[in-house]
Amino acid sequence: MADWQDPDWVRMMLDDCDTWAVVGLSGNPDRTAFSIARLLQSRGKRIVPIHPAAPTVLGEQGYAELADVPFPVDVVDVFRRSSAAGEFADQAVAIGARGVWFQLGVIDEEAFERTVAAGVAMVMDTCPAIEWGRR
Repeated sequence: MADWQDPDWVRMMLDDCDTWAVVGLSGNPDRTAFSIARLLQSRGKRIVPIHPAAPTVLGEQGYAELADVPFPVDVVDVFRRSSAAGEFADQAVAIGARGVWFQLGVIDEEAFERTVAAGVAMVMDTCPAIEWGRR
C-alpha cells in the first residue's frame, strides 16, 4: 500500500469529516462524481459541488471555485485528471480543509508532498466507495 493510502487518514476522512467539496461534480448522473456524491450523502455527508458552471446538484448549491464556498469544508474530493488535480490540493490547503482525496486513478506525487508538508492529510488513487466496502 502506498503512503498516500494511509489507513488513519482514510478513517479520519470517512468517519470524522462531514462536509465534502466534490471537484468536478455536475448534474450528470452518468458521471462517477455524481454517484460518489450521492453515496457521500447517503452516509450523512454534506456535499458541495465545485464546477465552473456552479450547478445545484443533489439539492446542494454549487460553487465555481473552492474559495467561493462561504463555510468550512472538511475534505476536498477531486474528480479531475492527474495533470489538473494538483491545483485543487493547493486550494484545499488554502481554504483550511482537513483532508484532500484524489479519486481512483488520480495521482500527483508532488501535490501529495506539498499537501502533507502543509499539515493536511491526503489520500490518492482510491475511492470512498472502495474504502467503505473494505470495512
